[in-house]
Amino acid sequence: MNQQSNRTHLDDRRTVKVSKYLARHLRHQPERIGLTLDEGGWVEIDTLIAAAAAHGFRFSREELDHVVATNDKCRFAVDGSRIRASQGHTVAVDLGLPEATPPPYLYHGTVARSLDAIRAEGLRPMNRHDVHLSADRETATRVGARRGRPVVLAVDAAAMHRDGHVFRLSANGVWLTETVPPHYLRFRETS
Repeated sequence: MNQQSNRTHLDDRRTVKVSKYLARHLRHQPERIGLTLDEGGWVEIDTLIAAAAAHGFRFSREELDHVVATNDKCRFAVDGSRIRASQGHTVAVDLGLPEATPPPYLYHGTVARSLDAIRAEGLRPMNRHDVHLSADRETATRVGARRGRPVVLAVDAAAMHRDGHVFRLSANGVWLTETVPPHYLRFRETS
């Protein structure tokens, strides 16, 4: 591997490491490094960088900006001097996302071992605030593949919406809803 490729590889690893650190502390454990998120999940960037450094993980504003700009899932949003995770929180936040009319179908990627529970109970947020849904099968397939052979569930979002279920669209294109009862689901394994 030449020096440029090696540097790119290390930069990619560093980017992933910083991204995972940000996700952990902006979505799940801000208190672990002494952060307090506001009601919308925002924290001052300088406060975040200082808290991380005080707890032994140093990164620069340039690295943070690079992570935000290059994250393929747009996990983070920056507003002036503040940052937050776009969705996926297990800590109490109100993202202030307005209600949105979903497309006729949305998709959820999972694995076969979860299907019995899903058939019985539908999709539940588990430790998150909402169920996460994708606008396309390809994204749902990638999500499900993280845990094994993916199964893509089609969600009759139009019927749910007609029946009074609320949908919200996060800044990074993830559709959020409180729960998906089983009768709105269509099951299909991918190959």
